[in-house]
Formats: sequence, structure tokens, C-alpha cells
Amino acid sequence: MAQRKPLNHTIRQATLGALLAGGLAVAGSALAQPQGLYSADELLDADVFATSGSEQIGEVEDILLDNDMQVRALVIDTGNLFDFKGKQHFVIETGKFTVETQNGNSLEEIEYRVNVDMSEEQIAQQPQYTNDWWQNAREGAQQAWADTKEGAASAWESTQEGASRALDRIGEALENVGQRTREAADRSAE
Repeated sequence: MAQRKPLNHTIRQATLGALLAGGLAVAGSALAQPQGLYSADELLDADVFATSGSEQIGEVEDILLDNDMQVRALVIDTGNLFDFKGKQHFVIETGKFTVETQNGNSLEEIEYRVNVDMSEEQIAQQPQYTNDWWQNAREGAQQAWADTKEGAASAWESTQEGASRALDRIGEALENVGQRTREAADRSAE
């Protein structure tokens, strides 16, 4: 009998796959060549390389999504591959990496290679993936989302107010034209 994966694992894979397909495809600068669909399961643990060399510098540890379910960053684990002064988990924002697909025609053999468009020194300067970073980034993203919603609501209110004033002016102009037309008609009738 075939071994079945737990339902929550299957749902997780399907959800992350759908999110990655949308997030990586929309963030066009984050791709070498768009593939249309990406496997989150295969992207996790993908080998990571810096542009300054051909040696592997780590692997993908996590995929960070925003409120729109778009990929915002990858977390790379450099492990003990390089001496980054005890740091090993770095946040690399979308637009600073590309994803290359290898064996993309076979789900069983698909592999990804992530190329970070930075030197090893620049990678070491990226934010560390810590609880403090997570809390600050999450709060910042929530505030940005709230500001965007507030700005959109304010713009809508301004648009409504402007449209209302314009309609009032048009109504007044029509009343004036109507009044003048009546006055002209009254004068002609005399």
C-alpha cells in the first residue's frame, strides 16, 4: 500500500506552491526566466550562491510573504560555510536574488538554484533573521498596510467630495441657465 502524506502537509505544499507561483511571477526582477509555477517544497533548501563566486554560500531556509501573499524575501542559512561572525540566517529581499530552474519539466527531478545579486560581504550586511527583526518587520508591514488603506480611503473621500462639489456647481449652472431661459421667454412674450 502506498504511503500517504498527512493532509496538512499536502495542503501546505499546495498553498505555498500557489503563493510562490503568484509571488515569484509578479516580482519579475526576482527571476532569471519565469517558469509560471514554482514548488515551495523544492525552493526550501535550494542551494544559494553569491554573484562574487561559484561556491555555494548557503541554502534557502524560509520564504517570507506579505499581506498580498507575494514573496517579499528569502531567508538564507549560511550555516558554517563562511565566517559571518556567528551570523548565519540572512534576509534577502525580492529583487536582490534570481531563481534558476533546473530539470523544470519533471516534478520528481526539479531543482532550484538561488543567485543572490550581492557579494559575500554585502550579504553579511543584510538583516539577520531573528525574532526582533521579525517583530519589527511585521509591525512595519502592518503599519504600511494600514497607511495604504487609510490613504486609499482618504483619496476615495476626496474624490467623492470633489465629485459632489462638481455636481453642485453643474446643478447651479443649470438652474441659472433655466432661470435665464425663463426670463428671456417672459421678455419675448411681452
